[in-house]
Amino acid sequence: MGLEAIIVFFISGIVFVGGAMIASNLLAPKSKNAYKDDPYECGLPTEGPTHVQFKVGYYLFAILFLVFDVEMVFLVPWAVVMKSIGGIALLEALIFLIILGLGLLYAWKKKALVWE
Repeated sequence: MGLEAIIVFFISGIVFVGGAMIASNLLAPKSKNAYKDDPYECGLPTEGPTHVQFKVGYYLFAILFLVFDVEMVFLVPWAVVMKSIGGIALLEALIFLIILGLGLLYAWKKKALVWE
């Protein structure tokens, strides 16, 4: 795949995305009223503060989920070609898993996985 193909790929992506945005802006029905810009809350007027701060634990849990989800993205292709890449790749995968395991152990000791 040459440089020309990559440039054509990016330009066509920009044209398709830009064209879709322009078409939706031109063709979509528009209505202006006072309630259009209000935040949606089941049709009821808001009561109390609308910005609530969430616990940090929710974010930590989500980040840990993403870390181990990305781990699978790296391990599945490795497992498919395991026989052809040899024993050194097994050692590298084990080092990768040990580092991730140490991160999980650290999160467990810091009680990041406790859901309260």
